[in-house]
Amino acid sequence: MRDFHLPGRSAVFATNGMCATSHPLAAQIAVETLKRGGNAVDAAIAGAVLLGVCEPQMTGLGGDMFALVSQGDEVHGLNASGRAPAGFDAAALREAGHDAVPVYSAHAVTLPGAVDGFATLAERFGKLGLGDALGPVIPYFEDGVPVAPRVADDWAKAKHLSGEGRRHFLVDGTAPASGTRFALPGQAEVLRRIVANGRAGFYEGEVAEDMVASLNALGASHTLDDFAATSCDWVQPISGTYRGVELVELPPNGSGATALLILKMLERFDIAAMDPLGADRAHLEAEAAKLAYDARNRFIADPDHTTRLDHMLSEELAAPLAGLIDMEKVLPAPAPLAEEVHKDTIYITVADGDGMAVSLIYSVFHSFGSGLASTRFGIGFQNRGAGFNLTEGHPNEAGPGKRPMHTIIPAMLRREGRVEMPFGVMGGAYQPNGHARVVSNMVDFGMHPQAAIDTARSFGALGPMELENGYPSAVWDALRAKGHEVKEPETAIGGAQAIRIREDGVLEGASDPRKDGCALGY
Repeated sequence: MRDFHLPGRSAVFATNGMCATSHPLAAQIAVETLKRGGNAVDAAIAGAVLLGVCEPQMTGLGGDMFALVSQGDEVHGLNASGRAPAGFDAAALREAGHDAVPVYSAHAVTLPGAVDGFATLAERFGKLGLGDALGPVIPYFEDGVPVAPRVADDWAKAKHLSGEGRRHFLVDGTAPASGTRFALPGQAEVLRRIVANGRAGFYEGEVAEDMVASLNALGASHTLDDFAATSCDWVQPISGTYRGVELVELPPNGSGATALLILKMLERFDIAAMDPLGADRAHLEAEAAKLAYDARNRFIADPDHTTRLDHMLSEELAAPLAGLIDMEKVLPAPAPLAEEVHKDTIYITVADGDGMAVSLIYSVFHSFGSGLASTRFGIGFQNRGAGFNLTEGHPNEAGPGKRPMHTIIPAMLRREGRVEMPFGVMGGAYQPNGHARVVSNMVDFGMHPQAAIDTARSFGALGPMELENGYPSAVWDALRAKGHEVKEPETAIGGAQAIRIREDGVLEGASDPRKDGCALGY
């Protein structure tokens, strides 16, 4: 195996604790939480919630969350994604002429599951308690943080903010420039109520009343009972091996099985013999991703209603799909979904000195979610309901109390049963492809985590082949010769964070230069 080290960011090493995430202030508060006696769960909660004001286009209290928590080599899974309200009526939307859930409407707003998830994580695994973990975060929401460069760029591209969304998330009617201080004082008050009353401070009382009244005024059916009933679930993680390394993911309604299926197909090819930035590798990865994403679209849905997870993880599916890949021809892309256009998610990973690690992802779906917000407290509403479809009888058909198919997926790697690396790759539809890419970079090419993240990416699962800077012009020509439409992406493809937990106890952090963040340890 080659020792493939690319020039780029240096790895970060520490022994007592570490955080890697997409904004320095969030990494800093996570490390501070560890230093004052918190564990990896406490630190991940503090850092993730702070990202709601540091990167409000990506995440917030009105969003969903998924997490993997390891204690030693045991991995626990948490699904804190919200459901459609009990009054959701797919037939009414079809009768109104819609063939998909309107993306930037109150109909796309599912119940926010993240706060319940944070409370549940803190209760089961935290040391400080939810209130203590969140207390130091509140001044940032009250006083504001300077807008980071990548955040400012994303903010300026968000054109669908409307009504209260514009009032709470724009400054004098425009997106704030890099370096501008931005605050969410209404959400600071919400956090104070959560500190005082736990999850009830969000899902009951004046905060819930504000959210329900705001959504009802926009034509949605949400009720106070819907909010009060919101509850996350502990779930059994799923996994698959790739050349002896185990990738651990969460089960549906998340898309982790898609990454496992991609790797099952890729394992049948000699990728280590390919140029890591060559045409054959980019082509193979794109074709495997197309097939896996098509399977995802058919099979992944709310498991309380229907799922074919066993089939999706089976060799009986992977083998014939891999046989469809022609190294000189392009397969058609899977049917597009509303979820494919978004790239707006935060990911945070924390490892402490006592053997606990957290892999956590937290999102409002599209940039600023639905573009809508509650009147009084300024809680941005996610639009995760756009992940449903309106096809009658489809497993992922929108319906009351259902969870939509979800894109956000935290992950961990295990080697010979030992948890080696919590990691995640942000970037909407790219995420399963990104997980497979990071794993292949490390396993097939011997890259260390930072190099595996730094190296140029390709993404061709949805049609056109996007190539980041770093691919030679000859690769563009070779891909065109195979039948790909090749283009540059509008923004960098994805954004990854990782912490490798070495056998000697040293923590090795890696953070994507495509984002504003960093890895910090002590």
